[in-house]
Amino acid sequence: MLTIGVLVIHLIASLFLIVFVLLHSGKGGGLSDMFGGGGGLSGGTSIERNLDRVTIVTACLFGATTFWLAWKWT
Repeated sequence: MLTIGVLVIHLIASLFLIVFVLLHSGKGGGLSDMFGGGGGLSGGTSIERNLDRVTIVTACLFGATTFWLAWKWT
């Protein structure tokens, strides 16, 4: 039962991670340029900094569930 819960968290984290990575600004802009800020500086606005933090937390959650599932199923 716990494995099913971790698997659901893993799937949700993977979907959120995809979305958050796609929201980051590339060479041409991203979330900060969409809302009229940034000035071309990566991580310059509070929106970009918060997006960085959320992405890091989501990636850590994804990594932890990956390790847990790999350990549990082997």
